[in-house]
Amino acid sequence: MSETMPVIDDLREESEELDRLVGELSEGEWALVTPAVGWTVAHQVAHLAWTDRRALQAMTDPDTFRREIEKALAAPDSFVDEGAQEGAARPPAELLADWRAGRKALDDALRSAHKGARFPWYGPPMSAASMATGRLMETWAHGQDVADTLGVIRPPTDRLRHVVRIGVRARDYAFGVRGLTPPADEFRVEVLGPSGELWTYGPEDAAQRVTGPALDFCLLVTRRAHRADLAVRAEGRDADRWLDIAQAFAGPAGAGRPPKGAEA
Repeated sequence: MSETMPVIDDLREESEELDRLVGELSEGEWALVTPAVGWTVAHQVAHLAWTDRRALQAMTDPDTFRREIEKALAAPDSFVDEGAQEGAARPPAELLADWRAGRKALDDALRSAHKGARFPWYGPPMSAASMATGRLMETWAHGQDVADTLGVIRPPTDRLRHVVRIGVRARDYAFGVRGLTPPADEFRVEVLGPSGELWTYGPEDAAQRVTGPALDFCLLVTRRAHRADLAVRAEGRDADRWLDIAQAFAGPAGAGRPPKGAEA
């Protein structure tokens, strides 16, 4: 079995933070519409519960999970929404209990995974650490949708490092999913973490550079805010292009968020 990885602990803390936001909501508040078009608070939590179940299935029953991949390939633009719709139709208390139980089961599976094990996923196979990182990124992003809906300002934490890292590593995917050729050269990415530490990626002398606050970079790569509203800056044509299309998640990018003041 693998040693406990910090990212698993961070995933638990990220999930618990969102749980505190939704745990005491009324039925009417679960039905509030979030910035994701057509999705309520219930849809957001239902999506997380659905994806946690898929991650657990990938780790414990990979053959069955591979059949889920086939379903996703057959309906790439709708399979995620279908999972969220099904869960959101349930009573909020039942949905919340399901999400909590699924989180606990996945946490146990991640902590007991054998070192070096790889698990199937909708993209390349993933290690337990990568699986946890992906789940943390999604939990944070969908939690942001819920927080925005409820008018809650969440203080950023250094858990954002995981979101930054996956966003940086997904650079070539963001180009490729749009039919574009990824840049040949590495970029330099420098973002300032909430605790004041500078997180850096890529060669120091790279001609293409991206800089800014970690929170803004995470909002950008999860497509939770429009680039025009964020303090993320690019030097170089390729880096500038990347900031227009960056995404830290697999699948279609979606419409993203309009600039503040613009009509959705």
